[in-house]
Amino acid sequence: MGDKTNTHPGAAGRAATADRPSSLRNVVLVGHSGAGKTTLVEALALTSGAANRAGRVEDGTTLSDYDEIEHRQQRSVQLALVPVEWGGIKINLLDTPGYADFVGELRAGLRAADAALFVVSAADGVDGSTRMVWDECAAVGMPRAIVVTHLESARADFEEMTAICQRVFGGDDPDAVLPLYLPLHGEEGPDGHAPVAGLIGLLSQRVFDYSSGERVERPPGSEHLPLIEEARDRLIEGIIAESEDETLMDRYLGGEEVDVKTLVADLERAVARGTFHPVLAAAPAAEGGRQGIGTVELLELVTGGFPTPLEHEAPAVTTPQGTPRPPLTCDPEGPLAAEVVKTSSDPYVGRISLVRVFSGTLRPDETVHVSGHGMEDRGHEDHDVDERIGALSAPFGKQQRVLPQAIAGDLACVGKLTRAETGDTLSAKDDPLLMEPWVMPDPLLPVAIEAHSKADEDKLSQGLSRLVAEDPTMRLEQNPDTHQVVLWCLGEAHVDVALERLRSRYGVQVDAVPHRVSLRETFAEPAAGRGRHVKQSGGHGQFAICEIQVDPLPGGSGIEFVDKVVGGAVPRQFIPSVEKGVRAQAQRGVAAGYPLVDVRVTLLDGKAHSVDSSDAAFQTAGALALREAAGQCRIHLLEPYAEVRVLVSDEYVGPVMSDLSGRRGRVVGTEQTAGGRTLVRAEIPEIEIGRYAVDLRSLSHGTGRFSRSYARHEPMPQQVAAKIHEQEGSAA
Repeated sequence: MGDKTNTHPGAAGRAATADRPSSLRNVVLVGHSGAGKTTLVEALALTSGAANRAGRVEDGTTLSDYDEIEHRQQRSVQLALVPVEWGGIKINLLDTPGYADFVGELRAGLRAADAALFVVSAADGVDGSTRMVWDECAAVGMPRAIVVTHLESARADFEEMTAICQRVFGGDDPDAVLPLYLPLHGEEGPDGHAPVAGLIGLLSQRVFDYSSGERVERPPGSEHLPLIEEARDRLIEGIIAESEDETLMDRYLGGEEVDVKTLVADLERAVARGTFHPVLAAAPAAEGGRQGIGTVELLELVTGGFPTPLEHEAPAVTTPQGTPRPPLTCDPEGPLAAEVVKTSSDPYVGRISLVRVFSGTLRPDETVHVSGHGMEDRGHEDHDVDERIGALSAPFGKQQRVLPQAIAGDLACVGKLTRAETGDTLSAKDDPLLMEPWVMPDPLLPVAIEAHSKADEDKLSQGLSRLVAEDPTMRLEQNPDTHQVVLWCLGEAHVDVALERLRSRYGVQVDAVPHRVSLRETFAEPAAGRGRHVKQSGGHGQFAICEIQVDPLPGGSGIEFVDKVVGGAVPRQFIPSVEKGVRAQAQRGVAAGYPLVDVRVTLLDGKAHSVDSSDAAFQTAGALALREAAGQCRIHLLEPYAEVRVLVSDEYVGPVMSDLSGRRGRVVGTEQTAGGRTLVRAEIPEIEIGRYAVDLRSLSHGTGRFSRSYARHEPMPQQVAAKIHEQEGSAA
């Protein structure tokens, strides 16, 4: 790591391949939007020889952000795989979006990776979302390193940024987060800013000068050694503290000089175990240069310090029926077990599945079993099918380079899997398996959509089904109460991308319309009604009269129908007809057109005609009686209440509780949780939290999370109900 020079970089134009798991590294890049993840990936590809200048492949496209939507939005919106090769090691770089709306792509990257590079901007610092992802990685022991970018900024201060990382990421052990290199600054410019020209290796005490555009190693000047002495001593002590040799610290403190090779070996083991997190620096290449500052050092860290897939525990597996199976091992000769971590569609190639192979070897043109379970609540149907896969490939920008196979530990793109969706398991057809799913955030921002035209309506269903198959953080709902098609997303940017993909990929133009919640009606007080349906105008007439009593019931009671007719005033065969008419009218509503609930309807009396009475006549009479009863009393409009659980940093608890109260919410409790956070529980009308996913993010600076579940319906305040009636009247 900074003490050896790579002599076998990958060659441009050749897809990196691996023949054994030990020669693989799977690394996900994590960081807030604008931190420089994509730029860093392209710089690493350039240094490794996988791409030419500016991170371009032969067709001129970039290696990661090549989607048209990404170009228009000027940010990453999807997970991108960029395979490179360094020192005979294949590195699968997984570039993830930094914007919170696309956290599902980040989760997929974390699932596919064995280690993480946290990219932080020296100009912007560390945001709350990045801190939360760090804590999640720490909880599962994922090895992590930190890369500080934007050192060229006039506001950049590497030393200060390192101190922030130690405070934010180090927790109780700041010496587990230490730099391996210090920036080497060039001459000051007219503005007084000295640009970064290279790095000084703390362990090797060597200077790596990038000022020429190429990495040149040389001994440090006499002025450099005093600058690095304190940082070097702290780094050595931090490494020794993680060493498996318990005598090493005593020997070092006793004055013994520890061999650099021993330190590097201990460092690499500590990084692979996830107990030490080195800080590195990265900056753009000099004008005309081939290597960005810090890229060689970073590639050496990844190949030397990050774990191989052999060291990563695979997800638990069962049969599709749920019977536990023995744990998987990363063995190319073992049973096939792979997982679809991302699904995308190409207008020319069709569906492409990005797959992580955890066990066995995936080969082109073989038949595999596709298992998908546990996503029914998001519009994904359970399925178990056998499919013949197409070619295996590795992405290079928009191109796909053919691979002969994908062994355990590797990632590859698979074509022609028409039924496979994100999260599905691929296994041998004679030995089907199902992997434990990874945790995905719930989509909590609803957008109701309608087809723009009749032609779009014909294609809407298929387009939506393909969309949710690609992205498990979307949920498709056909609301039976409001009759709206609702797409649940993570945020406004997520909505924009979804609708744009519907238009550009599937040729479906849709319009967003106001989202409606499922309102109800109920009687505020007892009332009586008489339904009279009598028509005699020649021929067979209609005759039915019924009298009912309606009484309110507690919430959740539904509709009760009670028969108290005596003396056969309503013939027995027509009593079910009255009930049918009452229930049909209740479903249509009696005041504002919303379903009537929580009442008891008692049939007391009526009249019939020996010839003209019929089933249809008594259905009509029952409906008329209910409507008349509704006209005799107050009708409450009921709105759905949700039970909301908001997890937020302690510093934002006050604003969050105040905001909930302003939404007519009732806070029912709070409790402290780990990591300086508070869980706030509240009950709040659903009509008030349609955009809460967006508003909470703004209120908590991206650190708040919430969940919601239906609690019950409650009467809506009169002034709010009047506003609803007014809005619906103007819309009509």
